[in-house]
Amino acid sequence: MNPTVWMALGLVLVLEGLGPLLFPGVWRKMIGAMTTLPDKLLRRFGGGLVVAGGVIYYMLRSRMGG
Repeated sequence: MNPTVWMALGLVLVLEGLGPLLFPGVWRKMIGAMTTLPDKLLRRFGGGLVVAGGVIYYMLRSRMGG
């Protein structure tokens, strides 16, 4: 696998870890609130994140000449 993908995955893990590291109470409330949302809404939100991530990856890869 391309080293850039591994670097991106590492950056995602760092960013994901900042919430519980810096604001554990707020993070816990947010996760608790998300558990009450309907599955359809969570799927839409997750799908939007996947599409946004794919677009960003594609744009950066195109710009870098990959």
